[in-house]
Amino acid sequence: MAAPGENMRVDADRLWDSLMQMAEIGPGIAGGNNRQTLTDADAEGRSLFATWCRDAGMTMGVDAMGTMFATRPGTDPDALPVYVGSHLDTQPTGGKYDGVLGVLAGLEVVRTMNDLGLKTKHPVVITNWANEEGARFAPAMLASGVFAGVHTLDYAYSRKDPDGKTYGDELKRIGWLGEEEMGARKMHAYFEYHIEQGPILEAENKAIGVVTHCQGLWWLEFTLTGREAHTGSTPMALRVNAGLAMSRIVEMVQTVAMGEQPGAVGGVGQVFFSPNSRNVLPGKVVFTVDIRTPDQAKLDRMRATIEAEAARICEDLGVGYAVEAVGHFDPITFDPTLVSTVRTAAEKLGLSHMDIISGAGHDACWAAKVAPATMIMCPCVGGLSHNEAEEISKDWASAGCDVLFHAVVETAEIVE
Repeated sequence: MAAPGENMRVDADRLWDSLMQMAEIGPGIAGGNNRQTLTDADAEGRSLFATWCRDAGMTMGVDAMGTMFATRPGTDPDALPVYVGSHLDTQPTGGKYDGVLGVLAGLEVVRTMNDLGLKTKHPVVITNWANEEGARFAPAMLASGVFAGVHTLDYAYSRKDPDGKTYGDELKRIGWLGEEEMGARKMHAYFEYHIEQGPILEAENKAIGVVTHCQGLWWLEFTLTGREAHTGSTPMALRVNAGLAMSRIVEMVQTVAMGEQPGAVGGVGQVFFSPNSRNVLPGKVVFTVDIRTPDQAKLDRMRATIEAEAARICEDLGVGYAVEAVGHFDPITFDPTLVSTVRTAAEKLGLSHMDIISGAGHDACWAAKVAPATMIMCPCVGGLSHNEAEEISKDWASAGCDVLFHAVVETAEIVE
């Protein structure tokens, strides 16, 4: 089996130009992007990606969740494909690289293979997973979760955005409802390239993150029910204050996470007050607690403690309490062989690298349930992500894409 030569590199300018062209679709208000899933902007981004894939000689398949699969054929019709994927959807105030880098780097891998006239035994499939972010339709990584059998298709179609629109209806509306059966595709291997979304690689001056594990996660959505009352005329002792209960739970989550150090995080990122008036105590508060750790025992312990303590806090204040798990995956250990392939590629290319644990969830977490999988990461400035100020350099982007190219081609097996 031949291996790609050390002098083989992707076209850094072409990769960067693709990233900048995609960023023109669904612009944000501060230099980033608002290309949320199943919006008109998402449909436009999908169409541009499909055009690029067609121009690169690939054929496109779309499954029932709207995930796109662009295939470059291999020489062996019976060989399972090597998949490369991430996502094109963004947060409401997202950056230009989160997810997008992984999809367009996969496209650049195929373009480079075409430039070099490389043939591989295994097909190579570039994947744009639908609704990775979960910003509009919770939970995150929804389409890859259905693909892996974690969620049912009916469950996914019934997810609603804040305006009450369902995933199934919006998928039909934008014209990207595919006919492929969910999970029918089989994978030889899965690679995902992503910005780190954290500060470690930049701080350690490393070009490549060799991702060995991904943190486990729980999203716990709390609904607290109090009594709407005037903030000025209601005596303190007579209040049933759902907002106060929420604030005590937020502080408690901080305490629980700090008590599980090192290697655990917890916080609240989304809150809805009702009626959300400055002089009315909230009758209802809905918020989501996000806890993560690569340690399964810690993850289980944190969830149990937080739910028990939240119930106690609400009982003490006379506030109604309900909790629902709206997102979850256990800690992931990525395939050791593929991890080694990534590490070897970085070493062969003379790129500085280090092993790293992903702090964020990715589609690779669900892909790892059905196939050998791993991830590659590049630094991002200040570790900033899910923010319009998210930034990387062209050199960082291309270095990781070079590693991705070598790892993918090695795994797909060059045919002389």
